[in-house]
Amino acid sequence: MILLLVESPTKARTLKKFLGKTYNVIASMGHVRDLPKGKLGVDVDNNFEPQYVIPTKARKTITSLKKESAKADETILATDEDREGESISWHINEVLKLKDPKRIVFHEITKEAISDALKNPRSIDMNLVNAQQARRILDRIVGYKISPFLWKKVARGLSAGRVQSVAVRLIAEREKEIEFFVPQEYWEIEAILKKEEKEFPAFLSKVGEKQLDKLEIKNKEEAEKILKELEGAEYVVSNSEKKETKRNPFPPFTTSTLQQEAYKKLRFPARMTMRIAQGLYESGHITYHRTDSVNLSQQSLFSAKDFIENSFGKNYWAGYFRKFKAKGKVQEAHEAIRPTSIDNSPEKFGGDKNETNLYSLIWQRFIASQMAPAVFDSITADIKAKEYEFRANGQKLRFDGFLKVYPVKFEEKEIPELNKDEKVDLIKINNSQHFTQPPARYNEATLIKTLEENGIGRPSTYAPIISTIQARNYIAKNDARRFYPTEIGVTVNSILVEHFPKIVDIGFTAKMEEDLDEIAEGKEIWTNVCKEFYTPFNENLVKKYEDVKKEGLGTKETDKICPLCGSPVVEKLGRFGRFYACSTFPKCKYTESLKENKLNIKCPKCGKGKVTEKRTKKRKIFYGCDRYPECDFALWDKPVKSGEDGIEECPKCKSPLVEKGKLIKCSNKECEYKIKKAE
Repeated sequence: MILLLVESPTKARTLKKFLGKTYNVIASMGHVRDLPKGKLGVDVDNNFEPQYVIPTKARKTITSLKKESAKADETILATDEDREGESISWHINEVLKLKDPKRIVFHEITKEAISDALKNPRSIDMNLVNAQQARRILDRIVGYKISPFLWKKVARGLSAGRVQSVAVRLIAEREKEIEFFVPQEYWEIEAILKKEEKEFPAFLSKVGEKQLDKLEIKNKEEAEKILKELEGAEYVVSNSEKKETKRNPFPPFTTSTLQQEAYKKLRFPARMTMRIAQGLYESGHITYHRTDSVNLSQQSLFSAKDFIENSFGKNYWAGYFRKFKAKGKVQEAHEAIRPTSIDNSPEKFGGDKNETNLYSLIWQRFIASQMAPAVFDSITADIKAKEYEFRANGQKLRFDGFLKVYPVKFEEKEIPELNKDEKVDLIKINNSQHFTQPPARYNEATLIKTLEENGIGRPSTYAPIISTIQARNYIAKNDARRFYPTEIGVTVNSILVEHFPKIVDIGFTAKMEEDLDEIAEGKEIWTNVCKEFYTPFNENLVKKYEDVKKEGLGTKETDKICPLCGSPVVEKLGRFGRFYACSTFPKCKYTESLKENKLNIKCPKCGKGKVTEKRTKKRKIFYGCDRYPECDFALWDKPVKSGEDGIEECPKCKSPLVEKGKLIKCSNKECEYKIKKAE
């Protein structure tokens, strides 16, 4: 019997479909060893020796794996083809003490790929293992060394991360740009012209020989002056140019571009995209989803060509195999993300709604990447009026090409055919006031794009970076789903920028990623990279403990008195925002929410308490009785108030009614009662 080890049960089930009864496929359930919780777990004085332990949740799995490996004639490690997967294989090997295990890798779970991988086994790549190990140790050092500093100097419960802190800095600095942005006024002048009953717009673009930039006309007086000078002018075409323009398709998806596009088109957060993509990969529908490569296999290119020509016609294929080049340094030699079978079209795909939507996006992007460009007929005309020149632009789609499969926004503008020296009629001329806009706050897509452009993190880390800094309450989302820094996020960022500038320096963090790449390629020794970082970092940390005094950051005096001990109550800044606390803490541990979160609704269960807005440990809001644990009344959604202090009851089942978006619904899941909220 051959034992084949993978990470997840889904992957194990898919592999079993292709392998015979001689294979016993078992999942390790992810990592089987890690650094210990509650302490650094790295011997910084002994060449950064990690002190790995088996987590409690992995002990049962390890016992099972040991039993199965003892019975097996041969063991094969088949974890993912990247640093994390390589590291999992190494840890399994270390724990099970396997004798000469084979290591196989594949970037898609198909019969052909698995068969090919089994014919070409290799040993564990220690360069990849060491790169992952170095990243884990560096992240642990930053987290476990700076977090206690923040507890002592700011507030307990705070933490810092080597890469996460840079993301917070980007968001905090963007907020400063917005705060201090000074809008600049500018004016546009638009002429509505006509030729043979066809009207079209043209915008002022030149005065004499001078090309006008966007901010050239600064105020209404200047705009009115130009309009006055244009009175009685003839409008004559001075130049007209017709040309064919082409729009080429995008490359197939990488991890980063998939996360960005899934957010833009499907509103999927990065974490959700990665979770769904993981399932699609492990069930054999797509190639490996953690990749920064845009390479495509020859087999997939031929399959795409045949599908395009048979489905849409030969003119829809590009006429050659499109090959794309990734920007920057590609970390692993993977393929782009694509469907494993081109015939498994979105219409045939049998997943749930979210899986189908993401799979469709991947399938369409891959097919489109090998299609012909979209072709537009465009016309540009310059129209003179005295010393002023206006420009008119027109565009019309002639051939849709790849847009047939992968729609992209574009605007068609029709203008009449304009010939040099012919006159056109002026219908009206307008001037309009505008102001420059501040830079937009980051959303998930633009933050991921910025992280990638600056070399911060790697494709598989973007989703956990964003999730972590939200969970720590350093950033939040507004109603437009854009990020802004919380007060505690701004405070922590300011301290790190002032006292640990390298930790939040974009260039320095990007250089660390390059060093990790060098380790993965065998060009750098991982312990040297750790030492080069740790020595100056630790010296600075020791100095800052002495130099930086806790000055009660965010603490404000109030006129409130502690109901427990009679001491003054102060307003403090904590991990989850502002709150009231006794000034004698920790002697007196009285605390109180800063905002009034009682809904002034009598608890319908006990009749004695008030319904209050509360939060779970993961900061999710719910509504419950303030007499808990004596009363366990709770609702996930905000109850609808009835009269002075009651809760509105469902007319069907008498359960409490709750607000759910634009609806009022029954809180009883078995009851279907719902109505629209009154406007």
